Amino acid sequence: MKELYNAKNEVIAELSQDLAENQTVIETLFQDCDDIVKKKFCFRRHGDEISAYMVYLDGLTDNNMIQEYVIAPLQWQQREESGDIFDAFFHSEINMADIKEETVFQNVINSILKGDTALFVHGYAKVIIISSKKLPVRSIQESETEAVMRGPRDSFNESIRTCTALIRRRIKDPKCKVVQNKFGERSRTDYALIYMEDLVPDGLVDNIKDQMAAFETDAIYDSGMLEHFMSRKWYSPFPVIQSTERPDKVASSILEGRVAIAVDNSPEVLLIPATFNTFFQASDDYYTQWSVASFARILRYIASILAIGLPGFYIAITGFHLEMLPTELLFAIAQARSSITFPVVLEVLLMELEFELLREAGIRLPGQMGNTIGIVGGLIVGQAAVEAGLVSTIVVIVVALAALASFTIPNESFASAYRLLKFFLIATSAVWGLYGFILGMLMIAIHLSGLTSYGVPYMVPAVSTGTGEYESKKDFILRLPIYLMKKRPIFTKEGERTRLRRYAEGGKR
Repeated sequence: MKELYNAKNEVIAELSQDLAENQTVIETLFQDCDDIVKKKFCFRRHGDEISAYMVYLDGLTDNNMIQEYVIAPLQWQQREESGDIFDAFFHSEINMADIKEETVFQNVINSILKGDTALFVHGYAKVIIISSKKLPVRSIQESETEAVMRGPRDSFNESIRTCTALIRRRIKDPKCKVVQNKFGERSRTDYALIYMEDLVPDGLVDNIKDQMAAFETDAIYDSGMLEHFMSRKWYSPFPVIQSTERPDKVASSILEGRVAIAVDNSPEVLLIPATFNTFFQASDDYYTQWSVASFARILRYIASILAIGLPGFYIAITGFHLEMLPTELLFAIAQARSSITFPVVLEVLLMELEFELLREAGIRLPGQMGNTIGIVGGLIVGQAAVEAGLVSTIVVIVVALAALASFTIPNESFASAYRLLKFFLIATSAVWGLYGFILGMLMIAIHLSGLTSYGVPYMVPAVSTGTGEYESKKDFILRLPIYLMKKRPIFTKEGERTRLRRYAEGGKR
């Protein structure tokens, strides 16, 4: 069996005109694969008996479609016209639109494993591939991780074709390209690059293709694994590639000149490039009034600072710089900690670890039980810790406020970076006080300023990027009215950044 494969696990056997030889190869390749259906048929054409061999994967193939539109026409429609038998099968007798010829054995095997049906005909060194997929996928549902108050409720599922269809539904332009390929030597997972041909910057698509072609691995099972391969600065906790389950967000990003990567078996699509600001943008920001959206955007930025810095700042102040507090607040903190024997650092770490455990337990437990554990567990354990004299009430408030602030960040992978760096600031504040807190924040800011995402500075538009023709600051901390955002962001190809071409200032709105 080893001689059928090369070093890259690809089938090196060649298609033969002898049906028996092709059948032997198939039987050898799919030995002990009981889910592979193999059936030999005989048809009479022009007075001669024609042998054919059909192969498909049970569970991924629509059996009724094969029976009704392939087997039945071949068995019962007796053709009397002369000509090539293979061409007659391909062009006349098989009542399917999506069929193709294949002459490479490896491609035939790939098609079978994807749910297509292969029809071998004796006397021909080529195969008819019939699109008969019936993949077990869940229906289109509302996103649970990116819920909105207003806007579309659909989200991607694990089928790559459903993902591309939801995007095509929103962008009806032939310049929207969908380039499909495979990743993984054994899984051969399909992925698709989706972009606007006239808006994507020069070289970006080729850069992504070259980077993905540089890796050789057994398999990928989710877009998250692909994201890890493509992230150049693996040590950074901040993601430089955005992921989302919302088709409307992907469609709007593509129209900004970004590239979307849809991966089969994954409900999340990757967006390249990404900046610090894009992770704070929620879909319903653009479906509500600009003032409401701007208020929510400001709230998210403030919450991000609280999520990462509040516990460390509390440790720095109460542990090293009590003189900075007002007298009344100082007495309140002293009274709350009068019965506490642990240092303030251990108090904060104890409560932080408790909240992280409750968060993780809530994710792993099913449905309503997980929500109950998160709420009831936090109340009971927090109250019990206060009554036992392990932590003070102020620490409970500080930690709970920081945890609540982290939930306001729309992107989960981006919020996870704040959860991690929060402990870094706790450590620097515990060692050097307020100086350590400021030093830690400065180190994070320097790190963010040095990040790039496929040539785009991560902190755009907070950092200078020359005199490009873009207006990203109109969609930064404040989201101005859409009719004022006439230019596309910096992601778009230069010369193609005009988005709103006509607006009558005196017109009725």
